[in-house]
Amino acid sequence: MPELPEVETTRRGLAPHVEGRTVAGVVLRRPDLRWPIPPEVSALLPGRTIESVRRRAKYLLLDTEAGSALLHLGMSGSLRVLPAATPVEAHDHVDIVLADRGRSKDRVLRFNDPRRFGCLLWQAPGEVHELLRGLGPEPLSDDFDGDYLFARSRGRKAPIKTFLMDQGVVVGVGNIYAAEALFEAGISPLREAGRVSRERYQALAAAVKRILAYAIERGGTTLRDFISPDGLPGYFELELAAYGRGGEPCPRCGKPMKEASIGQRTTVWCTRCQR
Repeated sequence: MPELPEVETTRRGLAPHVEGRTVAGVVLRRPDLRWPIPPEVSALLPGRTIESVRRRAKYLLLDTEAGSALLHLGMSGSLRVLPAATPVEAHDHVDIVLADRGRSKDRVLRFNDPRRFGCLLWQAPGEVHELLRGLGPEPLSDDFDGDYLFARSRGRKAPIKTFLMDQGVVVGVGNIYAAEALFEAGISPLREAGRVSRERYQALAAAVKRILAYAIERGGTTLRDFISPDGLPGYFELELAAYGRGGEPCPRCGKPMKEASIGQRTTVWCTRCQR
């Protein structure tokens, strides 16, 4: 599933081609993705100008004065800006037709989602969609730091990796980047969240920020199902220190990396370097 850097890469790739464009129409080739597509998408989006493309957690919002189209890429979704005449392929479920003022409808924002775990929903002006309520701070914001993690973790007996991936604690830190941040901070993913010191949480928060920022700069992580909006894969996968490296030598000490399931997610760590 695309994680925060992949979604942010998508947002940055789409924004120059979408912001300021008027929606000339919406083509729905099926009535639902993960959930039914609400009627407001077809009724309120056409004729509106997309004022901005925002990201909240792993969701993208296309903001207009009538409300916001709320999109999630799911496990296999992609958004591409294409010429309107581009032939439709399998799993091209949604087209948002774009037109500049006084020009023809020459572009579409196309949502392709083979597994249909993504979504296209609607957020009314001044409201916060129920999927966005109760989310924690953005990990690259000033609200997220070691003191915040320390305070939120008190009394928590869950493994720290599970705690770090809790979207109510901090958004957008999925399996890949949680594993990488814990490796950089030298913290075992099995350690109880409530038994980690403030100093170690400061190191962990710094690792999360550095790794996410660097991954965004490098274009996200290439997953089997993710391609960036320009059609190019990301590059960060080539530099992963922990994720997907079970049984391989630790890049720090050379000991074989251990692999296990934590919270139903595959986890890799070094039992010597991470305590």
